[in-house]
Amino acid sequence: MKRFQMGLAALASVLALTVAGSPVWAQVYPAKPVRIIVPFGAGGGTDIQGRLLAQKFQVSMGQNFLVENRAGASGLIGAEFVAKGPSDGYNILFTTASLAVNMVLYSKRIKFDPLTDLEPVSWVSSVPLVLTIHPSVPAKNLKEFVALAKKPGGNLIAAHNGAGTTSHLSVEMLKLFGGARVTPVPYKGGGPAMVAQISGESDFTFATALAVQPFMKTGKVRTIAVTTSKKSSTFPDLPTMTSIFPDFEADNWYAMFYAKGTSKDIIAKLNTEILKALKAQDLNDFIRKEGGEPVGSTPEELAAYFKREAVKYTKVINAANVTAD
Repeated sequence: MKRFQMGLAALASVLALTVAGSPVWAQVYPAKPVRIIVPFGAGGGTDIQGRLLAQKFQVSMGQNFLVENRAGASGLIGAEFVAKGPSDGYNILFTTASLAVNMVLYSKRIKFDPLTDLEPVSWVSSVPLVLTIHPSVPAKNLKEFVALAKKPGGNLIAAHNGAGTTSHLSVEMLKLFGGARVTPVPYKGGGPAMVAQISGESDFTFATALAVQPFMKTGKVRTIAVTTSKKSSTFPDLPTMTSIFPDFEADNWYAMFYAKGTSKDIIAKLNTEILKALKAQDLNDFIRKEGGEPVGSTPEELAAYFKREAVKYTKVINAANVTAD
């Protein structure tokens, strides 16, 4: 009898290990509340998208998903918190393209490697910047603008949102990939940069869709291109910068990551839930209102894209000798 009981105990142990290492284990995830770490303040586009996703996950998976804002160091504090935390799937990083930029900008100070210490889950959405020019600039389309920007003796003034922002690096890419003769001028954020654009203080800027749209209808600005690799449904008539410069892409993407070492089954489960959530009307409406496109991807696709982004921004930042403010 004793030997029989010992045999049962051993069998139970084997079954427990088998279940823990199989997809069945992932089916019980999450067994407790999950935190979505947003590395920026409450109320912004990342925060709102994160909360909409949290609602979808909560309904679909029957567990609480709580958004926690851990702002600071341009998003690196929240990213580090997830990267250095447990790899059990209960902390999710929801961040933006700033991660690919700032891992280069702050490379001497950063205490983790986003490329190796985070597990990509899915690309969520893609938001372009819009190349916007003042009406006084004698260019009606992208080709004319590029020719003007490259003209010997010319020196267009480019307003941008601050050192190291995608708005700034887009100007530097125009110089690096397009041979443009322009002078970047920093402002304290997108609002002041747009004010400079409207007033004619600057000749052009790379601005967010939300910043641009109110002034398009009044003719105070002229929009001529988007910075994403694909055309934007918000600006369907505008060409992409890649139509002239294949390497010119500045996508304000949003994506989700886990800590390195998280179970592939958990990653696959969250990936499935993200793709499902992106079909919801309210989430789609918000993303498109922001001028973006719902995307969704496999973990492998996000990993490959993230690496390309890091390589690209390393090249741009080093070539322009960009330093953080």
